[in-house]
Amino acid sequence: MEGIILPIIMGVLIGVALGFIIFRSMEKAKGKKMLNGVRKEAATILKEAKIDAESVKKDKILQAKEKFIELKSEHEKVIISREKKISDVEKRIRDRESKVASEYDKNKRLNQSLEQKEKDYDFKIDFLEKKEDDLDKMHKRHVDMLEQISGLSAEEAKKELVSSLKEEAKSEAMAFVQTSIEEAKLTAEQEARKVVLGTIQRVGVEQAVENCVSVFNLESDDVKGRIIGREGRNIRALEAATGVEIIVDDTPEAIILSCFDPVRREIARLSMHKLVTDGRIHPARIEEIVKKTENQIHQEIIEVGKRTVIDLGIHGLHPELIKTVGRMKYRSSYGQNLLQHSREVSNLCGIMASEMGLNAKLAKRAGLLHDIGKVPNEESELPHALLGMQWAEKYGEKEEVCNAIGAHHDEIEMKSLLSPIVQVCDAISGARPGARRQVLDSYIQRLKDLEEIAFGFTGVQKAYAIQAGRELRVMVESDKVNDTKAAELSFSISQKIQNDMTYPGQVKVTVIRETRAVNVAK
Repeated sequence: MEGIILPIIMGVLIGVALGFIIFRSMEKAKGKKMLNGVRKEAATILKEAKIDAESVKKDKILQAKEKFIELKSEHEKVIISREKKISDVEKRIRDRESKVASEYDKNKRLNQSLEQKEKDYDFKIDFLEKKEDDLDKMHKRHVDMLEQISGLSAEEAKKELVSSLKEEAKSEAMAFVQTSIEEAKLTAEQEARKVVLGTIQRVGVEQAVENCVSVFNLESDDVKGRIIGREGRNIRALEAATGVEIIVDDTPEAIILSCFDPVRREIARLSMHKLVTDGRIHPARIEEIVKKTENQIHQEIIEVGKRTVIDLGIHGLHPELIKTVGRMKYRSSYGQNLLQHSREVSNLCGIMASEMGLNAKLAKRAGLLHDIGKVPNEESELPHALLGMQWAEKYGEKEEVCNAIGAHHDEIEMKSLLSPIVQVCDAISGARPGARRQVLDSYIQRLKDLEEIAFGFTGVQKAYAIQAGRELRVMVESDKVNDTKAAELSFSISQKIQNDMTYPGQVKVTVIRETRAVNVAK
């Protein structure tokens, strides 16, 4: 059994071995074939890779060349820029060198000149020292000669001279004192009168208060602080805009407005009333309200003129004359209200003309217009009667009316019966007890003259006489007058007032220069 199995196993093993050998040979042939295919494919891939590599190499070489050219161009630009900067620096250096050389030459010449001058000065100093020595010797010789001639030493001569000078000075001083005493005696009476008149003028409260002061009543004293404003800016703005002195004192629930011009005073009073009622009180609002109030007052002047003409039954009066009649409300003549005076003269003229059988309406017209020359738009050298006559002629009034206006103070000859009627009625109205006060009129004229003096200087924008004429407040244009000129202007105005005017006490001149920057946001 074992003999049969063994050959079978051997046969199987041999068969397996043969199969394995055949399989290996087949696999080897197949592997060789595959290897050849792989080699061919690898050769193809290598060939394509070489071709692609050549292409990439060419592209990279081209890119490298372009980049090189670009970098070279930029490098050349940088080099050119640096060369330009270097050339500029070299140019500046050459300029500086030439400038330094020029300065050096200049300094060298200057040093040479200074050295020459120093030598000249040394020479002159030596010369002067020699001269001084010669003069000292000559002075000593002359002193010795004088001592020999006079028989006195230098000290004794000095004592004699001092003694004689003392006696002479004493006699001259006594003469000066005597002269001063005599002059004081001569002027003492005149100075005493000035002092008395000044005192009377300052204590004339009744007249001044009635004509130069308005009292603005307040609901409470708390409003005073708002009117004054922070650091007084509101009250300064009010005074600057209106030209009225505003006095805030301990008087309960009242503020005093002081100004010789009734129009200014009324504008200030109405403006303050509007500001207090509105509650907004600041400099910009103050200027706006004052401007509106000025327009309102001008309109009110026209309305007053129209009402006066209607009340008196006068027709056909020119609008400018009506406006002039309205302005009379805010003017006074010797302390008498000019509009009331003119109305009174007009009524008196009408009554007198009726009694004499003359034209009463024409007489009233002449009586109303007789003082229109006292309210001019501009200052004039003509008397008010002649100025009023010129206005009446200009605005088409009849010859009788014009003559009555011009002749009521005898400046011209009377040519009709209306002229003496107007003159008499003017005297009747002004002669009533207490109707007029000469002192107040001259006082107001003095304040006007004060303001006119200030306007005579260049750069003056506004001028207000305040504190009963003891202070002149002048506003100047900031672009025309600087701080130095403002001080000079204050001094010049004070000197002109001192030379041209007569007044009691002192007048303080305050020049105010204000600058503003204003822009509008839209």
